Amino acid sequence: MAEAIDIRELNIRIEQQSQFVTNLTLGMNKVIVGQKHLIDSLLIGLLSDGHILLEGVPGLAKTLAIKTLAQLIDSDYSRIQFTPDLLPADVVGTQIYSQKDETFQVKKGPVFANFVLADEINRAPAKVQSALLEAMQEHQVTIGEHTFKLPNPFLVMATQNPIEQEGTYQLPEAQVDRFMLKVVIDYPTLEEEKLIIRENLAGQMPVVTPVVSKEEIIEARKVVNEVYIDEKIEQYIANIIFASRYPERYGLSNLKEMMTFGGSPRASIALAKAARAYAFIKHRGYVVPEDVRAVVHDVMRHRIGLSYEAEASNITSEEIVSQIINKVEVP
Repeated sequence: MAEAIDIRELNIRIEQQSQFVTNLTLGMNKVIVGQKHLIDSLLIGLLSDGHILLEGVPGLAKTLAIKTLAQLIDSDYSRIQFTPDLLPADVVGTQIYSQKDETFQVKKGPVFANFVLADEINRAPAKVQSALLEAMQEHQVTIGEHTFKLPNPFLVMATQNPIEQEGTYQLPEAQVDRFMLKVVIDYPTLEEEKLIIRENLAGQMPVVTPVVSKEEIIEARKVVNEVYIDEKIEQYIANIIFASRYPERYGLSNLKEMMTFGGSPRASIALAKAARAYAFIKHRGYVVPEDVRAVVHDVMRHRIGLSYEAEASNITSEEIVSQIINKVEVP
């Protein structure tokens, strides 16, 4: 009984605390037509302190969505356009020799911001992509002998274009695993497309102003950590991850040949965090299995290694995740 009261209190508190989510969504909808899943995913990343990789063909408002979210939060925002000639120092910063003082001074790079948009991240070679690894995982940057903390909140949102092979570099597995979510964006519906044409021809881009402060986001993250996850849900999450590693244990022997590796412990942490944030967005104080199912594709699609057999049979990581979800018992 005591637990039921606690959950009820938590629910009321989370309903109050999560009101700003509605303001953020309304602000995003002013600028972005449709793309509800994209907006939800950006909010999940923001609330659970996870980086996001957006993949979609050009012109689907990936960059615009990230820019709008940064404008709605009173924070520092920087955009790095990844190009083949970019150097790691162009991202994190470098040491510059000062003749006057006869010392080296650190010049910080654009990664020192609350929101960092890594635009077309797969256009730069691996050495530049790996410059972001320490920043994304440890929230710090080492330049020479000095280590600098990054501002809080710190969020990397990267975009990549899946259709071009020329002049692009595939993201290394270690880099991809640092992204909490990989969101694949699709074309708008016919009605949305007409609205996009109409709004653009009118020529008046809506102006958005900040509706929430950095401090409120940091507070909200603490509240998200209080969202209740039952033991049965924890078991469900663990089963999903284990089914991606040992499919034969879950009656999915057909997948054994299709995968070279499954989700790491980072995947289970990300799945639990994302499910919590999704419950918070839905103004709920506890996680239900539907929350896990709503975020599992975004959390898992980049964490499953496809074998040569899978690629030859045109089987995608999406389909593998769907098969796992359909097979693993729901609590």
